[in-house]
Amino acid sequence: MDKQELGSFLRSRRERLRPQDVGLPPGARRRTPGLRREEVAVLAHISTEYYVRLEQGRAPRPSGEVLAGIAGALRLTDAESDHLHVLAGTAPSRSGLHRRDVRPSILALLERLPQTAAFVTSAVFEVLAWNDLTAALMEDYGELAPEDRNLARRAFLGPQHPEAPLYGISDAAEFRHHVVMELRAALARYPEDPAVTGLVAELRDGSSEFARLWELRDVQAAPTLTKTFRHPAVGQVTVDCDALALTDRDQRLVLYSAPAGSRDAETLALLGVVGADAGGVLPRNA
Repeated sequence: MDKQELGSFLRSRRERLRPQDVGLPPGARRRTPGLRREEVAVLAHISTEYYVRLEQGRAPRPSGEVLAGIAGALRLTDAESDHLHVLAGTAPSRSGLHRRDVRPSILALLERLPQTAAFVTSAVFEVLAWNDLTAALMEDYGELAPEDRNLARRAFLGPQHPEAPLYGISDAAEFRHHVVMELRAALARYPEDPAVTGLVAELRDGSSEFARLWELRDVQAAPTLTKTFRHPAVGQVTVDCDALALTDRDQRLVLYSAPAGSRDAETLALLGVVGADAGGVLPRNA
């Protein structure tokens, strides 16, 4: 049970709600945003004193029934409710370290996907495996040291080319927010993994933007359905995005493709022919 983070998460979710969001009258003007602690306690059917202690990090581990009541009172989404249980120590725990080994069948699948840029990321956004079209569209990760293959580190600390930041993607700001949300969830799952805790500490110290987003304590990202790359060799290409969870290893298989017969599909096919030498890779020290 992470008492301090549990308390901070509860407080952040409480402060985003208005009385009318939960069926309460607005009442007099409030000095601070959000619901009052006693209002949450009433809605959750627990004592105000116990809820206050939870937010202050002084309460013992709550039961599943209490957590369900709090989740309902705070109008938590499924992802937020799951995160609440992880912080409270009532969710099934994983092993101490996140996995970086990719199943051989997934490695073989990467090479059998026609005209699709496909890659596998770890729970902390390290690119673990990729195919040739990914190298052409984004970067040949085989030429990088393992620590430089991390998309989270690249998003906040990596070399930023003035004309093509983050591989020229159109949703760089949204991606950074997504990274922060996923890393917060990963830290809750692997609180003792030095690779996870070290990366979060590095990003918080090295990026004011990461630190600002981290304090929001958001844990649920909207799905990204399409993404546009501005490639230096072939120009703009828009791809459909699919991210498949590999739950046994807490990894993701990311697929970028385009509708058959479209101009974007032709562009991907061209990239598949010319490969990474087309210039899609930004200089490592740019």
